[in-house]
Amino acid sequence: MNQIWTSVKSQLKEKLPGHCYRMWIEPIAFSGNENGAFVLTCPNLFSKKRISEHYGHLIEDALSIETGKALAVRLIVRPSQPAESREPRQDRQMKLPDIDLPTNSGRMLRKDYTFDQFVVGKNSDFAYSAALSLAARNMGSQNSLYLLSKTGLGKSHLSQAVGHHIFQAFPRERVYYITAEDFMNEMTDSYRSSSIHRFKEKYRQECDVLLLEDVHFLSGKNGTQEELSNTLESLINANKKIIYSSSYLPSDIPKLHDKLKSRLCSGLISKIDTPDYKTRLRILKQTALSSGYSIAETVLQYLASELTEDVRQLKSGLIGVAAKASLLGSDVDLTLARSVVKNIVTSRDRITLDSIKRLVCKYYNVSIADITSPSRRQAIVRPRQVAMYLSRQYTDHSLQTIGKSFNRYHATTLHALKAVEKGVKEKGPFQKHVEFLSERLEKGKR
Repeated sequence: MNQIWTSVKSQLKEKLPGHCYRMWIEPIAFSGNENGAFVLTCPNLFSKKRISEHYGHLIEDALSIETGKALAVRLIVRPSQPAESREPRQDRQMKLPDIDLPTNSGRMLRKDYTFDQFVVGKNSDFAYSAALSLAARNMGSQNSLYLLSKTGLGKSHLSQAVGHHIFQAFPRERVYYITAEDFMNEMTDSYRSSSIHRFKEKYRQECDVLLLEDVHFLSGKNGTQEELSNTLESLINANKKIIYSSSYLPSDIPKLHDKLKSRLCSGLISKIDTPDYKTRLRILKQTALSSGYSIAETVLQYLASELTEDVRQLKSGLIGVAAKASLLGSDVDLTLARSVVKNIVTSRDRITLDSIKRLVCKYYNVSIADITSPSRRQAIVRPRQVAMYLSRQYTDHSLQTIGKSFNRYHATTLHALKAVEKGVKEKGPFQKHVEFLSERLEKGKR
């Protein structure tokens, strides 16, 4: 029977992507026959669930081909190690239920940002497997992972899922979850308070897993880049784990030191793309189930077909439908869903670089010639930056294309995006301007 399982694994190895086979099939072992069932052991409960849902039918098909008859497959969790080899239970900290999990440093991990809550599709399968492999210590000598995606597609979810998994599987590990901006601010404060040595000691000697978000924020931050480069070198030399996330490839981030760029590129880079219809529908179903919403299949199918931008928009639509039905005391039907979706969906096919320029120029009372000119007057620079920002938000054009449209270099375009993002975060009049223009674009009033 062991020989049969070996042959079945060989079949599956030819059918599945390499990373999927190594992650899920390779660790499975044959256990025996029980009541006519082919019993296989999995490393843990999570692995058992994942294999059952995604690879169970493939295993049964391969087994029937190999044996010439249909056999039921039963998955069990591999027996745990003997009690004397386990860590003393009294040294473990029990996980508190239903609260966000605090890391050893930085931000809280969202309680719902776990691997089992992440819906995997063709758009994210490789990134998911890579993140889980790193968390489970199955990546060999590979100690870092760079998650790349546009906003709202799940890179923060996967990054935090790594933290959750490590807390559960390796409770003694010290996990730091921070953004690049947090790192810079903490470093600056440590210089002001003459505690920079403590800062260096904390990140270089007291951190086992670093989850670093939004690394593109470091563009042009020379001092922070130098300190982070040295920190990363210390962590990697000590065989620590690092997860980076960003909306840009390291090579696309301007004003980034070669040393830091090389370090960011040295690990595995995995991109998360926009989910397809089937994946969007599964995301909606899981979100509805976990949130306790009872929504008809036809409504979920409608939302999945209309809300195509990202996962954040998808969930926002579902929550909006459920909330409106609750407030009105009405049923969740297609009519109600359409009323919610029309206020969310952006008609990107009708939003162009030119239409954005016209809207911004009209609002700021400047001409298109002005914002595409070399002028550096503030009255021209600000509208130009806003137009670039909206172009990035509402079109699928690359930074290079957007910059060329405004007669600007790639680095200038990225600087404009950061300047607008910073202004929006300050929640002042400028934020209102950007929100107003965004609303006009979304409603087609251009």
